[in-house]
Amino acid sequence: MDYYDVIIIGAGVVGCLTARALSRYKLRVLLLEKASDVGTGATKANTGIVHAGYNPLPGTNKAKFNVRGNRMYPQLCAELNVPYERQGDYVVALSQEDMRTLEELQDRGRRNGVPGMEIVTGDEVRSAEPALTPQALGALWASTGGIVDPFLITIAAAENAVTNGVRLLLETEALGLIKEEGRIVGVRTNRGTFRCRWVVNCAGIHSDEVMAWAGLDGFAITPRKGEYYVFDKAKSAVKTILFPCPTPISKGIMVTTTTHGNTLIGPNAQNIENKGDRAVTSQGLAEVLEGARRLVPSLDERDVIAVFAGLRPSGSTGDFLIEVHQVGATACGRPGGFVNLAGIESPGLAAAPALAQWVVEALQEHGLEMEEKRDLNPIRPSPPRFNELSREEQAALIERDPRYGRIVCRCEMVTEGEIVRAIHSPVPAHTYDAIKRRTRCGTGRCQGAFDTPRVINILARELGISPLEVTKKGRGSELVLRETREGGDAL
Repeated sequence: MDYYDVIIIGAGVVGCLTARALSRYKLRVLLLEKASDVGTGATKANTGIVHAGYNPLPGTNKAKFNVRGNRMYPQLCAELNVPYERQGDYVVALSQEDMRTLEELQDRGRRNGVPGMEIVTGDEVRSAEPALTPQALGALWASTGGIVDPFLITIAAAENAVTNGVRLLLETEALGLIKEEGRIVGVRTNRGTFRCRWVVNCAGIHSDEVMAWAGLDGFAITPRKGEYYVFDKAKSAVKTILFPCPTPISKGIMVTTTTHGNTLIGPNAQNIENKGDRAVTSQGLAEVLEGARRLVPSLDERDVIAVFAGLRPSGSTGDFLIEVHQVGATACGRPGGFVNLAGIESPGLAAAPALAQWVVEALQEHGLEMEEKRDLNPIRPSPPRFNELSREEQAALIERDPRYGRIVCRCEMVTEGEIVRAIHSPVPAHTYDAIKRRTRCGTGRCQGAFDTPRVINILARELGISPLEVTKKGRGSELVLRETREGGDAL
């Protein structure tokens, strides 16, 4: 039976950054993920915003870790070679009441330690964002707001963690915890049992279920659905991030750019019961478009290339629940050996690096010996992005590997070489969606209409399987049902 110092349940952005933070030390670390790839839960359906930190209530974990995490992003993304832009954000006021809300948010931000904020006029915002509604009276400008690719930051953190010795098991579902003499000593999974000194709960929307296994009651996750539109990047509407004034349950329906140049609008907020319900609805999408047009009236449905929905793990306390249960501590029936991160909803992406560092510090404080590795490599090499290279660089790359000269995705100019590299990376992409997240293949105007048969053939060839076995996102999502003719392609 395998034994580890730390087992992390859940390979979303928090779990992967925690694994990376722990990989700095001479520890045996296991990262478990039930899906076929990392970052497929709340991380996947994420706005990609690194919030400045003026929205959370002062004194909360959300406020503290949001601001700390925001400060960590420039170095983190430089080390992981992930696109990150700190172009700032605006909270837009459409009424005099909203203007008073801006003053409250500015005061809250100052109390949280957010630098670089000021209230500007509507004309000043429109000079930066010409598509902004003429109804805007003013805005709170926060210079430290930014955007990141939530897929890539998670994948890059996982790759760097694996390179530095962390073991990652995909398609490995945690089924329960093992307790002996009042402490947690392991995790039961569909692939066997793994023993450990500590378990770290990063299970996102399922974190309350893991807590229940540990005997921790009184906390529940409510799935909060948010729906989004993605616009063709050829029809970019904004250059920064535009928020409406927030409501008690949501930051509101926003309009933002992404690191890849698309305009993204959403999310709405609807509490639901089913943790598997990620379906978009006509009513929800109509709500999103109506809300976004209050900020940018010119948004045109004809420019939409994709819609999606995600579930935020909204906790019953309204704040991040982070706690440690000491090994051997059995008071009140609470087992030891358990680090709990639950209810990590927005601003979870911004807070994630700081939460990961907190886990390291918490384990140190509770007796886990941590000796830094001398051979640690914090740098994750950047894979070639063919469409971002100069003509000379493209020619040199094709000279070294002719596969980079074969275009597979025309919209995003993704090459066969990039796809093959993703398939054989430290966290390998073995499904169509995994390829998509790493390379942006299939994310352009045609949404995979051109590239899908080609990607299926490449995956089948590189993995040594039949095209009939290639899946979209893991078992049960096979893309091809049968061959179309005898001796022909199974496409």
